[in-house]
Amino acid sequence: MTRRVALGAHHDGSALHVPAGTPALGDVVPVRVRVPGDGPAPQVLVRVVEDGEPRVYPAVADGEHAGERWFTADVPVTNPVTSYRFLLHGPGVPDGQVWLNGEGTVARDVPDASDFRLSVHPPGPDWARDAVVYQVFPDRFARSGSHDGPPAGPLPDWALPASWSDEPIGGGPGTGTQLFGGDLAGIEGRLDHLARLGVDTLYLTPVFPGRSNHRYDARTFDHVDPLLGGDAAFASLAGALHRRGMRLVGDLTTNHTGDAHDWFRRAVADPDAPERAFYHWRDEHPGYVGWLGHASLPKLDHHAPGLAERLLTGPGSVVGRYLHEPFAMDGWRIDVANMTGRLGADDLTHDVSRRLRASMAAMAPDAVLIAEHFHDAGEDLRAGGWHGTMNYAAFTRPVWTWLVDEESAAGVRYVELPTGVPRRPGGTAVAAMREFGAAVPWSVTTHQWNLLGSHDTARFRTVVGSRERVEVGAGLLLTYPGTPVLFAGDEGGVTGRNGEHARVPMPWSAVDAGGGPGWDAATFDVYRSLIALRRSSRALREGGLRWVLADDDVIAYLRETSDERLLVVASRAPWSGAVLPGSLLAPGQRPANLYGGADLPVDAAGLHLPGDGPGFQVWRLA
Repeated sequence: MTRRVALGAHHDGSALHVPAGTPALGDVVPVRVRVPGDGPAPQVLVRVVEDGEPRVYPAVADGEHAGERWFTADVPVTNPVTSYRFLLHGPGVPDGQVWLNGEGTVARDVPDASDFRLSVHPPGPDWARDAVVYQVFPDRFARSGSHDGPPAGPLPDWALPASWSDEPIGGGPGTGTQLFGGDLAGIEGRLDHLARLGVDTLYLTPVFPGRSNHRYDARTFDHVDPLLGGDAAFASLAGALHRRGMRLVGDLTTNHTGDAHDWFRRAVADPDAPERAFYHWRDEHPGYVGWLGHASLPKLDHHAPGLAERLLTGPGSVVGRYLHEPFAMDGWRIDVANMTGRLGADDLTHDVSRRLRASMAAMAPDAVLIAEHFHDAGEDLRAGGWHGTMNYAAFTRPVWTWLVDEESAAGVRYVELPTGVPRRPGGTAVAAMREFGAAVPWSVTTHQWNLLGSHDTARFRTVVGSRERVEVGAGLLLTYPGTPVLFAGDEGGVTGRNGEHARVPMPWSAVDAGGGPGWDAATFDVYRSLIALRRSSRALREGGLRWVLADDDVIAYLRETSDERLLVVASRAPWSGAVLPGSLLAPGQRPANLYGGADLPVDAAGLHLPGDGPGFQVWRLA
């Protein structure tokens, strides 16, 4: 017998439930919750934490629609981040009483960690919420010339020249110094590829000179690496993007510099130099603190007088210079943001992020600020600094564990952990997504950078093994709340077993030929179609998220605005199918398939989800 799925009580931070806009301290915000059922109405209360003390207020009935009762409660905004959850009790409520928080309904007492949250900190810009971001590792994307052999000299003494068709070194000697010779003019020459795919924001990993191919070991922030074409090439690329209506986001290390950086060289040469205070020093070898013990990456001390002015604040700072013409970047992604300002008893991360955000807002009010953070970023994201993070914890890892192919991913690290990727059921993956997602306000959720992989992970195609499962993951990426981020090459099924090995030069000969070794044109069409779907739907860009199903082999959710309801169903394998309430469908309307092509039968029992898999489907219900 096909399983019948009942909906639970629901609330999220979208405009259906919370008024649009950013509240101020002292405001009273009406929040709405909906409860399915046609029996006796439950009693609904809202529990609000005010100055550390829980207060309970009644919610009042606010009408019925499509088999659901709506209730509204007033939440006083007492603190910069005010947490609240709902209590349902009385007739028809399981166990007589349940809490509703960001993880769903819970029939036990719970801590405040997963409460809903109202934040007085403005969200990131609307364009960033609506964007589709394309990440490029400059050395591996495109060369400005047609030469495919090793890059022409002169080259720096650290470089290990490589031909464009060589395999990236994935570990050991040469990993960080293998140089393929991609440059900024090469990227500019391939912007038609980005336009054809449908992305609108280019995120570049660092472009400052370093002593490695990744350039996170900057030698200076004063100019762009001549190996990439220098300042002129960067300005030309920025201008070309902006003329197309595209955006540009850069990458900056605020946690450390390279040991060849001009600041560090002056600090070592002269104990009285003002730059001496920019770093953490110690008696043990090598005499200073390196990031994770790496002597090549001396750690910055954000207590230092003058460091903020030089690095973060004002038009003359590193941050400010590249937000202005001739570059006019549209934001920054901050490397190792979770460790910036943190060392032992020092914890200046929130102070640094807030100063950085305030500085950017003053110089470029529409700029976005994204943090690298592999772990639980909830506390940092509630502080009013970062607009969002690279969302490994609430998206990448759960999706990997649900879609992993254990044979294809044999030996692949579980993102940053020294273990293999575990295979988990859909319910477990969704539980992780909900728990990590509940740790941040909705205004942050909508600006999280969701990704299936990056320059620091294995390639998604390697993790999941097949084009069909890539399509499922891409479907989740392009329909989930937040900003989708693609690592260049993922749209063609590029493979790689770890972050370094995955930094594969784009196989342009196969791309230009419409397919060939190293490039899957069918996967490109999948990404292109899903990006177009996202652009066509306000619900996918702005709507709320309501989970309706999370079983071993299937995940389903609704994306909803006041004028649109979409049903998203992802399956990793064939499953038994299910029946959803017919009340989800607008009266007199038939489900319209927007992606995947499957029919959604409707009868008096409800909506009959097909049990095909692996597959990805999207229907418009209202």
